[in-house]
Amino acid sequence: MRDFSTSHRWLSINTATVRFSQGKPAPLDTILDACAARDIRAVSPWRDQVAAIGVKPIARQLRSLGLELSGYCRGGMFPAADEAGLRAADEDNRRAVDEACELGAPCLVLVVGGLPGALAGHPLHKDIALSRHQVADGIHRLLDYARPAGMPLAIEPLHPMYAADRACVNTMEHALDLCDLLDPERTGALGVACDVYHVWWDPKLQAQIERAGRSRLLAFHVCDWLTPTTDLLNDRGMMGDGAIDIPLIRGWVEDQGFAGYSEVEIFSAAHWWQRDMGEVLDTCIQRHGSAV
Repeated sequence: MRDFSTSHRWLSINTATVRFSQGKPAPLDTILDACAARDIRAVSPWRDQVAAIGVKPIARQLRSLGLELSGYCRGGMFPAADEAGLRAADEDNRRAVDEACELGAPCLVLVVGGLPGALAGHPLHKDIALSRHQVADGIHRLLDYARPAGMPLAIEPLHPMYAADRACVNTMEHALDLCDLLDPERTGALGVACDVYHVWWDPKLQAQIERAGRSRLLAFHVCDWLTPTTDLLNDRGMMGDGAIDIPLIRGWVEDQGFAGYSEVEIFSAAHWWQRDMGEVLDTCIQRHGSAV
C-alpha cells in the first residue's frame, strides 16, 4: 500500500468539501486557486458549481493551474414517472458527459436516483423494482453516448438510507451486477466509485472490491462516519474522526491495482462548512497523511 505519510500527491478534493467557507458559499474558482496554492493536485467538481461560472472558464482555469480531475459529480437520477421525465434525464446525462469531456475528467460519477419525487419529499410511487429497472435502462442508453466519447461511467452505490430518494443501488455487489450486465467484456466504459462512507458497513465489501478488480475501480472517495450521525446527508466526518477503518479499505482497493487519487468528499453543514476553507483544506492534507 502506498505511503501517504510524507506527501499529499494522491489527495484530491471533492469540491463539495469546501462548498461553504465560514457558512458562506465559496465560488469554484476560489476553491481551485486555494487547492493549487497548497499543491493539491486534483479536484472533483460538482456540476452546479461549474455551471455558476461556466464550463469553458473552469476548464481554462484547471489547465492554467495544472489541476487534474479525479472525477466529475455527477450524472444519474435516471428514474422518472413518465416518458417525458425519462427523456429529460437522458438529455441531462448526455450534457454531463459533454461537460466531463471538456473538463478532462477520468470518469463521470453516477448517483442513480431512487423513487421519482422522493427527493422533493413526495414519492410518486413505491415500486423500487421499477426504479432499479429504469436505472439499468438509463445507464445502458448513456453508455451508448459516453463510450464513443471516451468517458467512463462510475456507478456510486449509496448507503441504504438513501435508497428512496438518491440511489436505489446500495451495495458494491448491485453496482457490479449492473456492470456485468451492461459491460460484460470489461471494456473500461463502466465501473464503480467506491465511497467508504456508503459501503464501509458491508460484510461483502472486500470480496466485491476483489470482484471489481482494477478495471472496474474508477474512483475512491473518503470521509468518516460519525457516531452519532445527526443529519442523514450533511454530517459526514473528517477522516480519523469516526468509525471507518479507511486504511483497511484503501488497502483492499490498492491490492487490486488502484493507484489513483483518494478523493475527500465531506458534507458537513454544522461543522466543516462553518470553518474557513483554508483550514479545512489544511486539515484534509494532514488527515490524508495520518488517517487515509
